[in-house]
Amino acid sequence: MKRIILASASPRRRELLEQIGMKFEVIPSQGEEIITCSRPEEVVCELSGQKAYEVAGRLKDGQESFVIGADTVVCQDGKIMGKPKDREDAIRMIEQLQGRTHAVFTGVTILSSAPGQETVCSSFVCKTEVEVYPMAGEEIESYVDTGEPMDKAGAYGIQGRFAAWVREIRGDYNNVVGLPVSAIWQALKQMM
Repeated sequence: MKRIILASASPRRRELLEQIGMKFEVIPSQGEEIITCSRPEEVVCELSGQKAYEVAGRLKDGQESFVIGADTVVCQDGKIMGKPKDREDAIRMIEQLQGRTHAVFTGVTILSSAPGQETVCSSFVCKTEVEVYPMAGEEIESYVDTGEPMDKAGAYGIQGRFAAWVREIRGDYNNVVGLPVSAIWQALKQMM
């Protein structure tokens, strides 16, 4: 069996892979993220590829491996919402999301390598739509003051306290957490 490497330091991504019983190593990517496109689907694919190739390039042992790179963005009105810079930025983001539906895109790149063989690349994008209940200003501020939004794209964690305001999800829940594990498992099976 090839070794499986997650090119991410995200504890949420690690938990999701552990949840499905996958045995893997974590080697976070260290490269600079360079975005050359604007559509969310293309951005996450580009960034997941950069992460996977950066980590794969550091593997020198020649062992057979799968390297999984992933990148997740929240998108509202065609604009990508990254991680909030500060409290005010988090409040602004949640004000844009509340009472509406937004999209979460995760790009995944899986590189399969073995000594003496060409590297095989599989990339895909998973999209999930999330509808959020209307939120009062005090609710938004109270949520932001928990600190939960500060390290998350779109300023919320669906697996945390923000679940109280999620009205509906269309698509893969795990994608919103940060990794569409079922799609990854299916892609790995195809590549084995």
